[in-house]
Amino acid sequence: MKIIIPMAGRGTRLRPHSLTVPKPLVSIAGKSIVARLVEDLVASYEEKVDEIAYIIGDFGESVERELIALAERLGAKGSIYYQREQFGTAHAILCAAPSLKGNIIVAFADTLFRADFKIDLNEDAAIWVQQVKDPSAYGVVKLDAEGYITEFVEKPKQFVSDLAIIGIYYFKDARRLQNELQYLIDNDIKDKGEYQLTNALENMKQKGLKFKPYPIEEWLDCGNKNAVIYANERILEFKKDAAQTAPNVLLENSTLIQPCFIGQGVQIKNSVIGPYVSIGHNSKVENSVICNSIVQNNSVVSNVVIENSMLGSHVEYVAKKTELSLGDFSKYLIN
Repeated sequence: MKIIIPMAGRGTRLRPHSLTVPKPLVSIAGKSIVARLVEDLVASYEEKVDEIAYIIGDFGESVERELIALAERLGAKGSIYYQREQFGTAHAILCAAPSLKGNIIVAFADTLFRADFKIDLNEDAAIWVQQVKDPSAYGVVKLDAEGYITEFVEKPKQFVSDLAIIGIYYFKDARRLQNELQYLIDNDIKDKGEYQLTNALENMKQKGLKFKPYPIEEWLDCGNKNAVIYANERILEFKKDAAQTAPNVLLENSTLIQPCFIGQGVQIKNSVIGPYVSIGHNSKVENSVICNSIVQNNSVVSNVVIENSMLGSHVEYVAKKTELSLGDFSKYLIN
C-alpha cells in the first residue's frame, strides 16, 4: 500500500498563518496537520505501508527533510514530488505519477478524521464521506439502492446530495486512476477552471468501476482559522497523545484547565490557561487568560485575555497593564 498526500495548495483561507508555514505543517496540539493525518492513516491500516508520497510546492529543503523523516519514522519510504502550478486536484495527484502503482490511498493534507477506518481491499475503490449541512461547498456523491456511488458532483448549486467527499480515497489499481487523470490533462477537460479529481472518478465509474462509500465518524476540515481552532479542541478531547504537559514546563501561580497541550520549555506565570489551549515549545505567557486557542512556538503573550484565537510562532503580543478607579454602578466595556 502507498499513501499519496497532495499538499501543494497555497492555503489562502488560513492566511496569515500559511504565509510563512505551509498549511499542512501548521501545528495542532504539538503535531503538524500532515503528521496527524499520516499517523492516523498508517495506524488504521492493518498491513504495511510501503511508501508515503508528498506532492508539495516550493517548501524548502528543511520541510522536505521533515516529511521524509515522518515517513521513515512510520516504517515507510518517503517520496517528494512537486506541483509547480496550481491546476486542480487531478493535476496534483498526477504529479506523483511514478508512485501511482498497485493499491493506494489518496488523502488531501487539510483533512483530519475520526473513524473506524477499515478498507476492503477487494473493492475497486472507496471514498470516505460525511453528511453535511451545506453541500454546495463540497464535492458530493449520490448512492444507489445497494449503497454504491452513482454520481459525483463538484460543489452543486442545487441540492444533489448531502454526502460530502472529505478528501480520502482508496484505489485498488492506481494505474487506472493515473490513466483517467492523464486523459483530463491531454484533452484539457476542466471544471470551474481546473482539472478536477471528481471528473476522473466519474469516467472510471462510467467504465465499470464500483466505488464504495465509507462513513466518517468525525471530519475536521482544517481550511481556515476557526476550523483549525475547532480541530485543536476536538483533538485535545479525544486524542490520548494530544492533551499533555511537557515535564520541563514552568508553571508559576497559574492554573491549567484541561484538556491542554503545553510544549517543551513553556513558561506560564500568573495566568489561567484552558480549556482547549495548545501552547507550542518555548513560548511564554504571563498575566493572561487564554482559552480555546493556539499559540505556536517561541511566542510571548502578556497582559491579555483571548479566546478563539491563533497566534503563530515568534509572536509578541503584549498589552499594557491597566489601572482603574470605577465608582458604583459604572460600566467599562472594551469591544
